Amino acid sequence: MRDENKRIRQPSCRMNDDEYQLLARAAAVCHMSVASFLAHAALKAAHDLDRTAAEIAAQREVHNELFAVRRHLGHIGNNVNQVARAANSGADVPYAEAVLGAVQRTTQRVDAFIQHYLDTERRTG
Repeated sequence: MRDENKRIRQPSCRMNDDEYQLLARAAAVCHMSVASFLAHAALKAAHDLDRTAAEIAAQREVHNELFAVRRHLGHIGNNVNQVARAANSGADVPYAEAVLGAVQRTTQRVDAFIQHYLDTERRTG
């Protein structure tokens, strides 16, 4: 490299073992060092900020939706336990239909999210 193009900066990042192994395998497939591969990939992402920002936003959307689903399932699980406890004690359980409705709505929400995610993945490759 000419002196003005010589890479003198050495940024650092942390990753877990699985992430590093994925990175190392990708670099090997491209016949590059891990450092070169990382620099190339980072610069490519930096040059296409619209796509990079969209992918990061999509990932955040996925994470937010998964956490919301997890929260809802926890609430529903508590409700199902209450229904089971009441039914096992011989009590009337008038809210059982509401709990089952919540299970159905959550199932539909999960299905819709998964379909949206798969459709997005197909479009973006």
